[in-house]
Amino acid sequence: MNIPLAERLRPKSLSDYISQTHLVGKDGALFQQIKSGVIPSLILWGPPGIGKTTLANIIANESERPFFKLSAINSGVKEIREVIDKAKKSGGLFTAKNPILFIDEIHRFSKSQQDSLLEAVEKGWVTLIGATTENPSFEVIAALLSRCQVYILNSFSKDDLEALLKRAMTEDELLSKKKIRLKETEALLRLSGGDARKLLNIFELIVTSYDKDKITITNETVLKQVQTNTARYDKTGEQHYDIISAFIKSIRGSDPNAAVYYLARMIEGGEDVKFIARRLLILASEDIGNANPTALVIANNTFQAVSVIGNPESRIILSQCVTYLASSPKSNAAYEAIGKAQQLVKETGDLSVPVALRNAPTKLMKEIGYGDAYKYSHDYENNFAEQEFLPKKISNTRLYSPGNNARENAQRQYLKQLWKEKYGY
Repeated sequence: MNIPLAERLRPKSLSDYISQTHLVGKDGALFQQIKSGVIPSLILWGPPGIGKTTLANIIANESERPFFKLSAINSGVKEIREVIDKAKKSGGLFTAKNPILFIDEIHRFSKSQQDSLLEAVEKGWVTLIGATTENPSFEVIAALLSRCQVYILNSFSKDDLEALLKRAMTEDELLSKKKIRLKETEALLRLSGGDARKLLNIFELIVTSYDKDKITITNETVLKQVQTNTARYDKTGEQHYDIISAFIKSIRGSDPNAAVYYLARMIEGGEDVKFIARRLLILASEDIGNANPTALVIANNTFQAVSVIGNPESRIILSQCVTYLASSPKSNAAYEAIGKAQQLVKETGDLSVPVALRNAPTKLMKEIGYGDAYKYSHDYENNFAEQEFLPKKISNTRLYSPGNNARENAQRQYLKQLWKEKYGY
């Protein structure tokens, strides 16, 4: 049988669907919609291999609707219009049984391709279900996004993935004939990276590599059989997160050689240049920050440039940005500061803002002293006047600690000069 294990085990009903109980459990929004038969157009957002395509198929099956599928990788406006025409002929207009049009990797559609879907969604010719691994706020046009519900699919838990393995051993027509003892699962889970499809394909590879019917699977046997150092970059998701992780860590680790290598892997694999540029934009603030504020400017300009220029010239701009960021001094002080601040807010709640800092737009507020003791910094020497800005309960709390680099050491000295011992700079 040439059908992969992941395909053989693909669930066909909600009762067989593992995980995503927040959506398809008895109290989940999608469960209620499927049972009522009133399905809105929707976007399924989550990492690869967590059941987005499967869920779309189940929705179509359980609501008894015609199902049409397109892949954004190899479909254009022509193909979209052809499918919409077929869908219009197969279902009743403005009824609960209008056909479902499933678009895999909808984030890869251009603006014009997404525009071509609007009328069909607006007039109810189809119910659109889009699947994406990217944040739809960035990758789906506003007009289309406003017509869709967005549902987030969570990564599989360890229990979910182990349940899939047990199902494969007991329910698959081929594997169930073998006596498989699953002694250890750590290597399988680690190699799969939370991707159920990849997990099942690796599991099948391990099992079928043995001629005998009695098999014991350990971490050691898994690692012996699986080739982990593949040079392939699979833009459909198999290696997507491994490569982007290595890419980011190489820049963070100040290795421009490794960074540009992984950039080349992504470019050669057909990765979306805007996806790469967006990660650089985040990294410029998270990992470089105030050690070199120009990094954020360059990353932002890179994002704007590749959005306009596209392939193949974008590779040059990305290479310049990547090598610049990798060669820049690093600091995660700003990233750490907002994390600490958010945790403090969760722990202390809505503390009262000092009266001197409060806004006084009305006469009553002025009369009760709002803003009275506020010192306007520009009226004082060196544009600074010491006063309390934090709520009383957390006074003197230091959340921002400049990193150990030239720029932030200068920042630290400046802050220490202003605040003396208040924040312990």
